[in-house]
Amino acid sequence: MPKDWDHHVLEAEELARTDGFQGLRDEILWLARPEPDDVVVDVGAGTGLLSLAIAPLVAKVWAIDVSPAMIDYLTTKAASAELANVETATATAVSLPLVDASASLVVSNYCYHHLSDAEKERGLAEVFRVLRPGGRVVIGDMMFRVQVADRRSRRVLASKTRSILARGPAGVARLLKNGVRFMTGRWEHPADAEWWRNALHRTGFREIDIHLLEHEGGIISARRPVRSPRARRWRGTYRHAAASGDTMVPWPATGSPGPSPRR
Repeated sequence: MPKDWDHHVLEAEELARTDGFQGLRDEILWLARPEPDDVVVDVGAGTGLLSLAIAPLVAKVWAIDVSPAMIDYLTTKAASAELANVETATATAVSLPLVDASASLVVSNYCYHHLSDAEKERGLAEVFRVLRPGGRVVIGDMMFRVQVADRRSRRVLASKTRSILARGPAGVARLLKNGVRFMTGRWEHPADAEWWRNALHRTGFREIDIHLLEHEGGIISARRPVRSPRARRWRGTYRHAAASGDTMVPWPATGSPGPSPRR
């Protein structure tokens, strides 16, 4: 059963106020380098950790989250900060309610590990679709696989286990609960850096950079090319067809990479 995020608003807000998450927010913003004319999309905005910090620096922020309760909380915080340029919408990461090429920057923090790999790829295709050519994406997320063969995964799992067990009986209970969730396929679905790099490349992103952090997380940055690989292939085919006398219907250079379901 999918997690009901409406019942986790308090937990999300408490995490957003911790030094660890605020430090991660600052690293994401530093890599994003927001500009005054940017139109930003925050995917999985939660209670506004990224949206509210970036709003004073840009023209507009679209804060997107699957939970109506999270969105209500964020909306109230934006109003209390007198941020008139924050727009909110309830939607999933795999179906962003925005038109093609409507944003110049997409950011996200600890959202995508809740999605399956197939859903992550759909989400990346949506990010590509809403970004203008030349637009950037910066994503912070859990970035490891639960696999003992990988040195980083072993270190991350050992560190998380020690941290949970240090909480005493409550930690033991949580560890057992997480073990059951993992065995039944109901645990999170983090992906490692190699998966992210390949998925971004398949989607069409370029200038891909991945920075692994000391804990389980990592930050990804990439850019939608000004001219997509599909457009370059079409232009080459068009020149060949023109030389041979064939007729072709042109494919727009800045179009969507493919149809996406809408809510």
